[in-house]
Amino acid sequence: MTLSDTLDQAKWTFSTRRVDRARVAATDTNFAAAKPGDLILAHVDKLGQHQRVQLPSGRPSLIFPGDAVVMACGARYAPDQFEGIAEIDPAGADLLAGGGCIGRMVARNSRIKPATRLVPAGRLLDGGGRAVNLSQFALSPRPAAPRPPVIGILGTSMNSGKTLATARLVLGLRRAGFRVGAIKATGTGAFGDFNEYSDSGAQYVGDFTDAGMVTTYLEPLDRIKAATETLIAEAGHRGCDIVVMEVADGLLQRETAAIIADPWFAGLISGLVFACGDAVAAAGGVSHLSRLGLVPDALTGLVSCSPMASAEAQAATGLTVLTKEDLSDPAEATGFALRAGLGRREAA
Repeated sequence: MTLSDTLDQAKWTFSTRRVDRARVAATDTNFAAAKPGDLILAHVDKLGQHQRVQLPSGRPSLIFPGDAVVMACGARYAPDQFEGIAEIDPAGADLLAGGGCIGRMVARNSRIKPATRLVPAGRLLDGGGRAVNLSQFALSPRPAAPRPPVIGILGTSMNSGKTLATARLVLGLRRAGFRVGAIKATGTGAFGDFNEYSDSGAQYVGDFTDAGMVTTYLEPLDRIKAATETLIAEAGHRGCDIVVMEVADGLLQRETAAIIADPWFAGLISGLVFACGDAVAAAGGVSHLSRLGLVPDALTGLVSCSPMASAEAQAATGLTVLTKEDLSDPAEATGFALRAGLGRREAA
């Protein structure tokens, strides 16, 4: 079977969705030279935690031993699943994320299965013998222009309710008549959040994979900041009035901690929503943010599912707790837009 046939039959993952496949001309097995973002052709060896991969089309695909898959070399930090680094061992590698991140697992949450094992077959090269990398297909920075205001969404941890809050605030703003951009500034490439933003009616959806990174874990802060600026500028270019921006993981995660401690972040956002699981998390998170000069406009997340927990959180922080229904409400969303500096628009 030719390389072209193999690549045609392979399952290309979500993280590769911007790649021009015609650029691939050859492969090599110099895996020691693989860098974050390099495309890797691998075969499924033994199924573990991930038994599906996410396709660029936006649907999941079952994988089976022997299947060929194209992914990007990358790291991952997910306390609920794995920590992994961007290394490719020719004897065997790990599927770190179903969106298409291959690397070496270094830690695993004990509640989940070991990583699905992969056998690397080749590093994809272009006609000049250079590694094909996601960065080659990234959005180009836009010329300086007035950027839309940004509402940031932070949380205490994975699965604290950040993505739902982002999507529901997008929905509320869209119902209020605003053209909304939704971006994910950090994390590991996957279509779940991307699709949820789109389903909520965002006019533009983008994430760090559009800026050339399969993951932001262990990436330099300056690169993440530049990527975020590019995504916000792209949303403005697409006609968005306002942007809702999710920052992945919790306040103490490496990249998130660096971002929110940088004065750049405070200058970037015009509003802030904090997602948390309970009143103690709310009090601790708000206190931590205040030391950085950041004051949330409201709390949300899992805490909002319980009226009792919400009352505790509000008493501890003095902040209103918003449910997903509140965030979806055009009147509530318009309040965020007004605080961000936008005038009222006719409801859609």
